[in-house]
Amino acid sequence: MVYLDAAATTPVRREALEAMWPHLTGRFGNPSSVHALGHDAAAVLDDARRAVARVLGARPAEVSFTSGGTEGDNAAVKGLALARREATGATRVVVSAVEHDAVLASAHWLGRFGFEVVVLGVDGDGRVDPGEVAAILDGGDVAVVSLQLANNEVGTVQPVAQVAALTRAAGVPLHTDAVQAAGWLPLDVAALGADALTLSGHKVGAPPGTGALWVRRGVRLEPLVHGGGQERGRRSGTENVPGAVGFGVALGLAEAERVTATGDGVDPVSRDRDAFVAAVLSGVGPLLPGDRGVRLTGHPTLRLPGHASFVLGGVSGEAVLLELEERGVLSSSGSACHAGSDEPSHVLTAMGIDRETAQTALRFTWSRTTSASDLTSAAHALVDAVSTLLP
Repeated sequence: MVYLDAAATTPVRREALEAMWPHLTGRFGNPSSVHALGHDAAAVLDDARRAVARVLGARPAEVSFTSGGTEGDNAAVKGLALARREATGATRVVVSAVEHDAVLASAHWLGRFGFEVVVLGVDGDGRVDPGEVAAILDGGDVAVVSLQLANNEVGTVQPVAQVAALTRAAGVPLHTDAVQAAGWLPLDVAALGADALTLSGHKVGAPPGTGALWVRRGVRLEPLVHGGGQERGRRSGTENVPGAVGFGVALGLAEAERVTATGDGVDPVSRDRDAFVAAVLSGVGPLLPGDRGVRLTGHPTLRLPGHASFVLGGVSGEAVLLELEERGVLSSSGSACHAGSDEPSHVLTAMGIDRETAQTALRFTWSRTTSASDLTSAAHALVDAVSTLLP
């Protein structure tokens, strides 16, 4: 089997499981308890927080553990907007058209309570224009801007640092969803310039239901979950100590692998990606001539290293996926959050792709353990699959 759906989820790393096990058994204390088991749990939780902070170049106190990317996005977009409205009266929420649904739904939820939602358009590669952001900021009254670091469906990397320079000058907080970027792109928050950043554990080899939200010191965030005041009041509820431990270990390993692989240059996985893209275009292209051609979606170079996505004019993406699975290749048609939906991808339609063509989308995403020969086999399987489905 060749697994090419890493953007949906990844297997839990053995190192993460081994680090978690003691805290699922003998060392099971509640970090809020005052006895020895509780003190031990609190110390372990602090260690996990420091591990995440090291990857981000942040202060441990700025890191809160969450149940994953969806919660982190909700907490950031809603929490920053509510806090800023209370402080300044600002009511405009700015998001890009290609954000994850967790961000878009959070913004539109705010719209029910007096906020104005401003949606940034994107070009044909899925990138926003910082100039459009600047124009919106010049209009004033912006409570928060949310711009993902990398897109989950087409892999396009956004100009977050450029936008951050604009929001900082305007005094507006910027949130970035970095869920897909972890392990592939640098996450140094000083370089990115954002004020809040979301991460998810199961994209880097931690268990599902784990993640973190970083919020820059001094930036106000209205909490959405109230109760015992855990996580410095940002997220009440007894902390998931084993999950935090596993997430800290997995994120640290993913970052170490990225640094080792890239050094000061380009990630070598990008070369395998480019070879895979070329093989798909040259192999499938002749089968779908003219308007029924195959094309890469997303930016050709400013994209995640382990990510390739296509549309196949005239061939059902779902049918191709089934044929691929018969040939031992597991991939997807886009976001796992839309599995089973008949609606075309909002990401692709925002990029100017018509609804019918958007229904032919395929997404191939992989990890650092995926070999070049795995990708070659997948490209051949895709050619066979498309050939089988043609009349």
